[in-house]
Amino acid sequence: MSDPTAAPYGHVEHVPVHFDDLDALGILHNARYAVLLERALTPYWSERGVSFQGGRHSSPDVFHAVREFTITYRAPISGTGPVAVHFWLEHFGTTSARYAFQFRSVDGHTLYAEGTRAIVRLDPATMRPTAWTETARTIAATLVRPAPVPA
Repeated sequence: MSDPTAAPYGHVEHVPVHFDDLDALGILHNARYAVLLERALTPYWSERGVSFQGGRHSSPDVFHAVREFTITYRAPISGTGPVAVHFWLEHFGTTSARYAFQFRSVDGHTLYAEGTRAIVRLDPATMRPTAWTETARTIAATLVRPAPVPA
């Protein structure tokens, strides 16, 4: 990425790595990647009116659960400071969605990790999958990676 604040698709959010995110070797603990991804996704949706504040959700789309999280580590993140989290949607279905993501240096040159995160929207009363709202569909459309153009 030549411009670390932009991406040709999806969104890039700079998220701070704090001292307590590090392991005994001074590198980002493997379990903290999921937390940092959540910290990148939350402001994106919150700025568009889908948030959880004051003990209440602003939209039923906030009520979802992670079904799967996969990650491949490419290089360690050493020390504290910002990391660029690039995320986009590979799939947005009736009740589920699958994000893809990359953790990169702020200048975009170093790929630290990449993976996917699948979620399912749940009905709070039944805890069963339920359809996304039109609001979520509109917001999600801004994150969907365009299909590659055949050569």
